[in-house]
Amino acid sequence: MLIFIERVGPLATVQDLGRRGWFDSGVGQSGAADRGSLRLANRLVGNPEDFAAIEVLLGGLALRADGHLTVAVTGAPAPATVDGTPVGHASVLELDEGQVLRLGLANSGLRTYVAVRGGIDVAKVLGSRSRDTLSGIGPEPLAPGTQLPVGPAPRTLPTVEFAPVPLPPEVLTVRARPGPRADWFTDPDQLFRGSWTVSADTDRVGARLDRAEGPPLVRSIGRELPSEGVALGSVQVPPSGQPVVFLADHPITGGYPVIAVVLDADVDRVAQARPGDRLLFVAAS
Repeated sequence: MLIFIERVGPLATVQDLGRRGWFDSGVGQSGAADRGSLRLANRLVGNPEDFAAIEVLLGGLALRADGHLTVAVTGAPAPATVDGTPVGHASVLELDEGQVLRLGLANSGLRTYVAVRGGIDVAKVLGSRSRDTLSGIGPEPLAPGTQLPVGPAPRTLPTVEFAPVPLPPEVLTVRARPGPRADWFTDPDQLFRGSWTVSADTDRVGARLDRAEGPPLVRSIGRELPSEGVALGSVQVPPSGQPVVFLADHPITGGYPVIAVVLDADVDRVAQARPGDRLLFVAAS
């Protein structure tokens, strides 16, 4: 069974839950930027949660079924049609041979996920089918004419037809814990004062933030920091003073101080924040 890619938007890649255990070789985990949406899409079609799916930036994808496919679309609510007929978001969809699923541009959120029963069965690299955009590891980004193999259907069956998903808030509130380099700033609590705006300079590596309202972040230590390990959700502050929240394809080491780390439970929400969205940091208890 194959999926034929007829059109892509700004970016579409194959992603699963990432490759673990390669940090000592300089390879990050990568995987879906919004892990919760990938897991939901897989559950809807009856797959194990870690099966590979398509991550679509902003929408604009069109794919054609080579045979009968069971699919689900989750994440950023891009309007979807099958042969021109609108279909529901976060619901189970059935495509017959030759039918085309098209995604319009999402009005909110940043990344949409398309899962197919059986999963996208491209070759694994270091134990994962994910594309790491920083290192270039994994399958190439999708392009018109790409053919994606579909794996055999699992024994488990879909248990629901749709999943209610709440609308994103107008202002995103993100929990974070100060440190490990909070003492490199004159007042690290300034991160939690006022609000930030997601910059246009945002990708799978990290979400760069501009100060929307509140004081700038000022360093108290001006010397260079030796490179040290950085985790998913680290809030690194380069000399510009614009914090970067590290996402799925972040480097595994960094030379700028990390003022705080976003709770793992909130990283997916940052990954769905699009340029211009407002963001507030709150100190995690």
